[in-house]
Amino acid sequence: MTFDLGPALLFCPADRPERYEKALQRADAVILDLEDAVAPADKTAARGHLIESELDPTRVIVRVNPPETDAFLADLATLSQTDYRRIMVAKSQSPKRIARIDPRFEIVALCETAKGVAQVDRLAALDNVVALMWGAEDLVADLGGTSSRKPNGRYRDIARYARARVLLAAGARGKAAIDAVHLDIDDAKGLAAEATDAAASGFRATACIHPSQVAVIRAAYRPDEKTVAWARAVLAAADHERGVFSYRGRMIDEPVLRHARRVLASADR
Repeated sequence: MTFDLGPALLFCPADRPERYEKALQRADAVILDLEDAVAPADKTAARGHLIESELDPTRVIVRVNPPETDAFLADLATLSQTDYRRIMVAKSQSPKRIARIDPRFEIVALCETAKGVAQVDRLAALDNVVALMWGAEDLVADLGGTSSRKPNGRYRDIARYARARVLLAAGARGKAAIDAVHLDIDDAKGLAAEATDAAASGFRATACIHPSQVAVIRAAYRPDEKTVAWARAVLAAADHERGVFSYRGRMIDEPVLRHARRVLASADR
């Protein structure tokens, strides 16, 4: 199982069916949210909207409620009546519970609690988990904190640690890692900086909460023309070299060539 939906994943409340199609049109994939975005009293209606929807299932993720809740069972019963088979499991923290989920579903494990981050290596090892994501605000709230960011807008150390743990665990198992949402919709500069760092660090995608953030994320993940030209030239040079070689004063070995291949793959995508 693989996960490759493009870099911009847009959340959409599942109780707002009039937004489904627009969200999917504007982003690389849509995350229909049955958890935090939907009030408890509205979850039943939201599930009905999911059943009635006709989106391309290959570009849809459904965020379901935590496995420890009755709402989770209702969510899966709903999805069994649809073609949607990729789910994001909120507050993933028990590898045993995640492993027991109906094997028809591909899982994005959302690690947003202290236990979830502590268990991320075991979650990444599960066969039914295709990707990992982390969440800053729920994590800090779970720890008893009040904010994931400093006054200057940068993540606090605990959030940066969780972000790195999720990325490393995903990479170690060959799974995709998804970066957390940037809640300040008007802070396009901050989002661009974080998405650029995410792409350079190895995240496969960044989730977002507003359509205006999609273009910023796509631009951050798209390599510039100079980088693409470098990648093509390095790979062309490698066709005529053996082992380690020098190109324009820089040592080129297999890790550098893998980086060049990823640059071209991103450019093509």
